[in-house]
Amino acid sequence: MADSDRTDAGASARAEAPAAARADAPRAATPCGVRATARVTAAPDGRGGTALPVLAGDGPLALRRVRADGTWARALLVGAMSGPLGGDRFAVEAAVRSGARLRLGSVAATLALPGRHGDAARHGVRLTVDDDADLHWLPEQLIAAEGSDLAVTTYAELAPRARLVLREEQVLGRAGDAAPGRLTSRLRVHRAGRVLLDQELACGPGAPGGWDGPAVLAGHRALGQLVVVRPEFADGPPTARLLGDHAALTPLAGPAALVQVLGADALEVRRVLDGALDGLLG
Repeated sequence: MADSDRTDAGASARAEAPAAARADAPRAATPCGVRATARVTAAPDGRGGTALPVLAGDGPLALRRVRADGTWARALLVGAMSGPLGGDRFAVEAAVRSGARLRLGSVAATLALPGRHGDAARHGVRLTVDDDADLHWLPEQLIAAEGSDLAVTTYAELAPRARLVLREEQVLGRAGDAAPGRLTSRLRVHRAGRVLLDQELACGPGAPGGWDGPAVLAGHRALGQLVVVRPEFADGPPTARLLGDHAALTPLAGPAALVQVLGADALEVRRVLDGALDGLLG
């Protein structure tokens, strides 16, 4: 979709506490793209559940609260327009306070598209989880369409007794694309001020040579990873094992596990990650 076809169909989401979370300002546009941020904060509601005192989004990033699941609050990102396009700057910020539990996801896949000016798009995610808090960050797939150029950064800062489930799934190209877009993805997880995981992957045209070879993607066009951090793993860490021909579970040097999978399509990747998550959470 061309830039001129994009509309402001998604107005700001309103927070439960208006003074803390209203985001009624219009999206910020630059000559090269759109800037937008979605923010959510989860905190105990005093009745054994979780409240969302901050729930705000602008421009193409709208946040909606959905029905709670027991003590868990749930919220979804709703894309109000196409993108990110080249030159766009999107950000998602989530904070979970001690005693709160939040499941955060998205309604649909994110489709990276080329922009009019040829600039790269950027999509940043920042997650903060306090002691005795739980966050499940489970967005839908990110698709790098032909001609797109997207840099994704995800940073999670965890307290010593925080719990985290983080899933990332990426698809290189759409059906019918002659080539995938360029995708650079970096994931960092810090726990108690120390690095738990720091990895980066670059794929597509212009990426360092070998990205499609046997040491990296081996011709696959869908990939995913799952990070599970649980204090209980300190006493009984998961066992390293293969989960198929192109999938593996690896315990990290901390109370955490990493699952990585390559697949022919997004459905295959999701099936492996869902099975691994069920096993890790028991």
